[in-house]
Amino acid sequence: MNNILKKMKQRIGTLPKIYWIYLAVLLIAEIIAFATRPNTPGLYTQWQQILPFIITLPFLFFKNIRSNFKRVLFSFAIVSFLFLALDYNIGDIKGAGHAGLIQIILTSCPIGLFWISLFAKWNFYHIKDKDSRIALLLSSFSWGLFAFAYPPMPLGPAALLLLVPWFIVLNKYARGQALFATFWSGMLYNAINYYWIYNVMHVETAPSGLILFGLFLLIAFFSAYNTLAAFVYTLAKDAPTKIRPALLLLYPVFYAGLEMTRTYGDFAFPWSHLGYVFGNHLELLQMLSYIGIFGYTILVVGSNQAVAHLFCYAKNLKRAIPVLALPAAIFVALLIQGSITLSKPEAQPFYGADSEGSPTVALIQPSIQQGAKWSKERFDAIVKKTVDMVNDSVKDGTDLIVLAETAIPDHIRRQPRVIDLLQRTANEKDASILTGALDYRRNSPKSIRKFDIYNASFLFMPHTRAFPKRYIKKHLVPFSERIPFDEVFPILNYVDLGEGDFVAGKETPVYQPFMWTPYICYDAIFGDLVREAMREGSRLMVNITNDGWFGRSTAPYQHLNLIRYRVIENGMPVARLANSGVSVFVDQYGHEDGNTEIFTDRVIQRKVPLKTRDTLYSHIGDAVEKGLLLFFALYLLAAISAGIARKKTPRTEA
Repeated sequence: MNNILKKMKQRIGTLPKIYWIYLAVLLIAEIIAFATRPNTPGLYTQWQQILPFIITLPFLFFKNIRSNFKRVLFSFAIVSFLFLALDYNIGDIKGAGHAGLIQIILTSCPIGLFWISLFAKWNFYHIKDKDSRIALLLSSFSWGLFAFAYPPMPLGPAALLLLVPWFIVLNKYARGQALFATFWSGMLYNAINYYWIYNVMHVETAPSGLILFGLFLLIAFFSAYNTLAAFVYTLAKDAPTKIRPALLLLYPVFYAGLEMTRTYGDFAFPWSHLGYVFGNHLELLQMLSYIGIFGYTILVVGSNQAVAHLFCYAKNLKRAIPVLALPAAIFVALLIQGSITLSKPEAQPFYGADSEGSPTVALIQPSIQQGAKWSKERFDAIVKKTVDMVNDSVKDGTDLIVLAETAIPDHIRRQPRVIDLLQRTANEKDASILTGALDYRRNSPKSIRKFDIYNASFLFMPHTRAFPKRYIKKHLVPFSERIPFDEVFPILNYVDLGEGDFVAGKETPVYQPFMWTPYICYDAIFGDLVREAMREGSRLMVNITNDGWFGRSTAPYQHLNLIRYRVIENGMPVARLANSGVSVFVDQYGHEDGNTEIFTDRVIQRKVPLKTRDTLYSHIGDAVEKGLLLFFALYLLAAISAGIARKKTPRTEA
């Protein structure tokens, strides 16, 4: 500790006097800007807050300042941030806090541009390096092909080998080269996976350029996950000999834990876990009921890692044949187990659908074009089309009629005429009607939000005068339906990027008489929500969504694949309706019926068997997933500690 303090004193002592003069003047300028701040809630514009930046510019002409540019830049950012935080917390107005928009820009932009310049310099160095280019080629081959393993693409089982070149890069190339290759191959992989978000700009209210920039940031954000995985692997393979085997052996479990971090929190978007690649083959999915999606990720990562390790380090490949055969062994084991499971009488497609108590469900797919859906001029025509499809195509004896997410494209309380129409239709059909619509609640005048807006579903029961039962979507899409952490930082409620600005729901209901639970959009891909409903006695998922945002792309099929995984994991059948498709019934073993084509008008109807299957994962899933989060943190700590403690001098770059 004394040595650390001595080094700090030495470094401080080497700073020129002009730096301390600059720091003192900067503090005075920040105090002046802080003292003159307006008493305005939310984000405000105050030109005095440009004063610290203006004062900084003349100091850059001093040679001693330029030679300590990095230290001066960070000093400016830290001081600005401290006063920004002070402004936000002391200037609390109506519970919202307030902050200067100009100061936010001046605090983040210079340091951001500096980091971007370092990133550009880092990339330029590696582009000139031949080994870095080879590593990038190998990694791009791996991750580029892996993106085509997800349904509806055909390469699913090949995923057990597709990442071998990437692991060879991690084993054989310098850390900087491996990270460079991983980040940009991750950009390719995630661009293929998420290109369809581009279609949102054709119907969203936000500027197209902002959406495109947001898509780039999203792809870069997810590529950072790939890069973190690569970084941790390089720490593990270079760890001291005593702990290296354990770290490498447990790395697939760490990767599953890394994926779990994308499942919790305000940024939750668990769309493309590596284990989702087997969706085209029902037999290969039956092990989900035991090991869940993250068990499949462990199999995929472990298979690729083991084969690559042998190619890199095995002295005699003939003796390594059992390990080289590992991908085939995993495939055959999954195939045999799945075939045996599906051969059972109770695993036949929609077994028990004709038994007493099985409900008849009708799904109404009107395929309303997203660009026209929120047009006030077309509101009556949209409602009429949907209700006419119910009247013309739904057969007598139906228990539940399902309309899509936001099938009523307005706040339902503002449409008493539509409420009466749906209630009358339910009475005439003698069937319950579930429809998606918006809802709101007026808040007190002191609240930041004048209204809480909800993406909700409403259940109209036949022959009742009660207001329809409401379910509010619990997992809101980040930056599309809400800005993350707007409850932690209320000032974010003043930011308008064209997002829906919804409030998340808290309850997961179970409706009588046949014990079913509604899910809106990608609520149904979160296993903890499915298991929560099951503990309350639910025996059927009814999922309504609107995938029309994503156009004619792979997204609707990817979305369905994720929900099908939840079905098999938990033995929980689903009736899934998408405004523009794919709408489908899925039984508890994953068999599908009634699959609709996208952007077609369809009504599909059938008796749906309720849950009778009990799976191991439905009991252990919550513990497994929380355990993976804990394991992720512990493994990351162990890998970093091993990197710090490593006696061998690490590779360095010019």
